[in-house]
Amino acid sequence: MRLAARMQSIGTETAFEAAARARALEADGRDIIHLEIGEPDFDTPAHVREAAKRALDAGATHYAPFAGIPELRATIAEDAAARKAFAVDPSQVFVTVGGKGVMVYAILGLIDPGDEVIVPDPGYPIYASLTSFVGATPVPLPIRQEHEFRLDVEELESLVTPRTRMLVVNSPANPTGGVLTRGDVERIGELAVRHDLVVLADEIYARILYDGAEHVSLASLPGMAERTIVLDGFSKTFAMTGWRLGYAIVPPSLVQAYGTLIINTVSCAPTFVQVGAVEALRGPQDDVEAMVEEFRVRRDLVVDGLNAIPGVQCATPRGAFYAFPHIGGTGLSGAELADRLLTETGVCVLAGTAFGGLGTEHVRISYANSRDNLTEALRRIDAFVRQHAPAPAPA
Repeated sequence: MRLAARMQSIGTETAFEAAARARALEADGRDIIHLEIGEPDFDTPAHVREAAKRALDAGATHYAPFAGIPELRATIAEDAAARKAFAVDPSQVFVTVGGKGVMVYAILGLIDPGDEVIVPDPGYPIYASLTSFVGATPVPLPIRQEHEFRLDVEELESLVTPRTRMLVVNSPANPTGGVLTRGDVERIGELAVRHDLVVLADEIYARILYDGAEHVSLASLPGMAERTIVLDGFSKTFAMTGWRLGYAIVPPSLVQAYGTLIINTVSCAPTFVQVGAVEALRGPQDDVEAMVEEFRVRRDLVVDGLNAIPGVQCATPRGAFYAFPHIGGTGLSGAELADRLLTETGVCVLAGTAFGGLGTEHVRISYANSRDNLTEALRRIDAFVRQHAPAPAPA
C-alpha cells in the first residue's frame, strides 16, 4: 500500500523500540535490566487510584467535555498559580491524552511548511519529528555537558532567523537531567519577546528536582504568558504513565485552535481518569515527595557508579530521573555500547543519538528502577567496559 509522502519525514521514539527488543530477549529466557524507559517504577498513589475507581462506580464512563472536566481544569489553574507562579483562567487549560497531545496541537496549529523550530539537541525526539512531519525545519540547539546541560542563550540567539517561529524549552530535561537557572530562563524570555517567538515549554518533570534546584516557568515572566504554551501532565510526577493524561496551558489567543484540534483528534480524555487527576493534584503529596527523594538516592548511586568506570564521565543531574554519561573514553560509540550492553550483558540503555546528533558519545540511563537492579546493572556495565576498553597508549 502506498504511504503518504509525509510519512518519510516522521521519526519515532527509540525507547519503545529498545524496550520491545529487550522484552523479546526476556521472552527467550534472558535476564534483562530495563534502564531504557522513562517511566517511574512506583505505583500510582493509592488515593488517586481509589478516586478513579469511585468515579467508575459512579458512572463516569461517558464523554467528557472536549477541553476537560471543569473541576480538573479549575484544579490545574489553581496548581499553576501556586507552583508555576502565573495566573491562569480555567478556559486556558486543555486536558490531553498524554503530554504528546500538547506538542501535536502546538505544532499543527502554529507551524507552517518552511518555518523553523529550534529544538534541544540532545532532546526529546518527538519535538523534531513532529516539526519535520508538518514540513518545517527543526533547528538543533546544542545542549552540552560542559555547560551543565543548560542551553547557551547566546548560541540560541545565533540560531534565530526570519523563519524561526517556535522555540522548544525542556527543563528539567530529558535525556540529560539538566535544569535551567532563573537567570537562564529570564534571558530566554527576553530573547523570545525580542524576536517574537512562540515558546513550547515542556515542564513535565518540573517537580522532580534535587539539591535545591528551582523550576522557573517561562510563562511566569513578563511578556511571556501570551506567547508560551506550557506542557505538563501526570505521568512522571504521579507515576501515571499508563493513565495517558497531560495538559496544556495556552494563551487566550490559542484557546479556539486547541479546542478545534482536540475535537478533530481524540474528542476528549477519559472521564474517570480526569477525576483521578483531580485527586492527584488536590490530595496528599507525600507519595510524590517520597518518590523524588528515592530518585535522588538512586541518582547518587548511578552517578558514583558510572564515574568509577574507566572511560565514563557522568555529570550529576539536577532534575528528572535520567543520567546522560559521556562514554567516549570506552572506545565505543553510544550506539555500539547500548547494543552490546543489551546483547552481551542484559542491560538495556538508550544510545545518545536517539535524542539528537550531539549524543554520539553518550547513552541515556533511566534510574527509575530499584537500587538492587541499578547496582547489578552498574556491575555488569563496569565488567563489560573493563573487558573491552582499548589498551592505554604506551608512555
